[in-house]
Formats: sequence, structure tokens, C-alpha cells
Amino acid sequence: MTKQDIEIRTQDGKAKARLFRPAAPAKVGIILYMDIFGPRPALDQMAERIAGLGYAVLVPDLFYRYAPYGPFDPKTAFADEKTKALLLMLSGGTTQGMTIRDGEAFLDALAAEGVDGPIGVVGYCMGGARALNAAAAYPDRIAAAASFHGGNLASDAPDSPHRKAASIEARVYVGVAGIDRSFPPEQSARLAEALRVAEVDHTIENYVGVGHGWCVPDHSVYDEAGAERHWKRLTTFFAETLG
Repeated sequence: MTKQDIEIRTQDGKAKARLFRPAAPAKVGIILYMDIFGPRPALDQMAERIAGLGYAVLVPDLFYRYAPYGPFDPKTAFADEKTKALLLMLSGGTTQGMTIRDGEAFLDALAAEGVDGPIGVVGYCMGGARALNAAAAYPDRIAAAASFHGGNLASDAPDSPHRKAASIEARVYVGVAGIDRSFPPEQSARLAEALRVAEVDHTIENYVGVGHGWCVPDHSVYDEAGAERHWKRLTTFFAETLG
């Protein structure tokens, strides 16, 4: 396993990112779209686990336009009003359109590193919607898209991922937190209908009893059993779709 810090030139500047590689050369790549708390050791740990499956894993800093910032402790960040306001500014100021535009540079960065096979994306929290929007924006390059405790996947916003379902060619997996105000049952139903009408190969699974953020080990609602279930689903999903 190797970990490499790289810089990706985008249309709006330079984004820092980390690239994780397995021991053997990898032709299949994964882009991990971060949660609101940004790149940190917990996400490195998750990327390393995915890379251990034989994939090259890219973890870009989606908030690079505002760097430097943080670091943030997910257990306490929203309890402090200043930190909460900063996090909301970072996430609100980094629009879906910006991240969609950045997606081309992220994909090109993997290709430049010799990762020229199929690409999968997985996102957590705010990254969930961004992973699905990336699949819609780059259907010829992204073959698998997964979201875990993603918020606002089928909201009234014009950039809501469900509105772009017809552009998705990838297989889609959505893991829903049983307790999540950012993705209520009516949004889940709306997303399912949009994907069904668009004939997208998809699975939406409800993880009953766990909260928003349950997959990420440094989160206050981390649930080990639920996280391991998520790893089992994600591993199978990528293996079946990407090889």
C-alpha cells in the first residue's frame, strides 16, 4: 500500500488530493467524495481499506477553493457556533456545479497515474449527492456510483441528483441512514421513482437504527456493526460492477 499527496489542476485552481494504491498496479479507480468535515485520517483509513481491495483510490479536497481550513473534529464541530458557521460556508460555497466541473480533473488525474480502467465513485454525507451527480455528468467514464448517508439526494433544489437520473449509465447503490433529517422517506421514494423511470440499475437500502454519519469512524454516531455492513455491500457492489 502506498499513499501519495498530489495536486490536481482544475478550472478554478489547484486541489490537493491523496492517492492510495494497492501493492499491485491498479487499472480500476475509485474517487471517494468526502463528507463535510474534509480530508483527514478517518477518510485516509477508509480509502486505504478500499485500496486494499485492489483499487487506486483518489480522495480530493472538495473545499480547496477555501484552503487552508480546519481541521475539524466531527464529534464537536457542530456544537461550536463559529465552527458550524464555517462548515456551512464551506459546503454552501462549494456548489454541486463546482464539484461536477472538478470531476473531469479528478478523472483525468487518475488517468494520468495510469488508472485507465473503469471508475467507481463513493460519497459520504454531502459527498453522496456529489458522487451521483458525477455519475450523471460523466456517464462514459463512471461505471459505479455509491452514496452512504447522503443528504438531499431528491430535494426541490435544481441541482438535486434525482433530476439527472436519465443521464446516469452507472450502477447505483444508495445506503440510507434510518435516522436522517437530510434524506427523509419522501426523498427516498422520489429518488427511487426517478431511477426506476430512467431505467438505472439501482439499489436503495435502509440501514435501520443508525444515524447520519454511521459509516465514518471518527463520527459521533459511528456504528461498528452498521459500518461493517456498509463495507460488505460496497465491496460486493464494486466487485460486481468494476471487476
